Amino acid sequence: MFSRAALLTAQRPLTLVASRSAAAAAASPSGGGAVERRQRPEHPGKVRLGFLPEEWFQFFYKKTGVTGPYTFGVGLITYLCSKEIYVMEHEYYSGLSLGIMAIIAVKKLGPAVARWADGEIDKIEGEWKEGREAELKVLADAIEDEKKEQWRADGALMLMEAKKENIALQLEAAFRERAMNVYSEVKRRLDYQVECRHVERRLSQKHMANWIVANVLSSISPQQEKETLNKCIGDLSALALRVKAT
Repeated sequence: MFSRAALLTAQRPLTLVASRSAAAAAASPSGGGAVERRQRPEHPGKVRLGFLPEEWFQFFYKKTGVTGPYTFGVGLITYLCSKEIYVMEHEYYSGLSLGIMAIIAVKKLGPAVARWADGEIDKIEGEWKEGREAELKVLADAIEDEKKEQWRADGALMLMEAKKENIALQLEAAFRERAMNVYSEVKRRLDYQVECRHVERRLSQKHMANWIVANVLSSISPQQEKETLNKCIGDLSALALRVKAT
């Protein structure tokens, strides 16, 4: 353990430096203030030494200047050690030695462990990336299959439209065939009616001719018939002589 006298001896130069810096800041407020303003951080939330907030340093800057926080820290540690509030027993030195060993281990083994850990992380990330790429490939294949199915569905719709057109053509052909059958039947019946009228007309004409001939024959007497026959024979004889003469 340090003695109280050694701690007081180590504290006096720090106190003297702090008083000189405070006096210099009071003697030249413009220059010191400018230096302090330049040294003060502008971003809140920063820490110093890994755990001390920057606001504490700004507070001490306003009260004691730039060296105030460090003087306060050294004085506080000296006070705790001199008053034996913080007792440095064997566990302290054990912790100190363990801390030194830990720092050495971190410095010596840290890069190798970091490289190994980075390699493991890269391996895990590679596996994740491979799985992600495989899943993306599966999804892309599923999208392509879905597009093919949509194309096939469009083809099925086109085929359905073609079938509908084919059925419409078949219906049109059946309609025209039946219309032609109706036309043929109607024409046949009309031709039958025309033929019937022609037959009736011929029968009527034949009956009329027979009736006229019968009436004419019945009106001719046998003497007239004989005279007419003789006249006809004479005419034929004269015609024959004329033909021979020519």
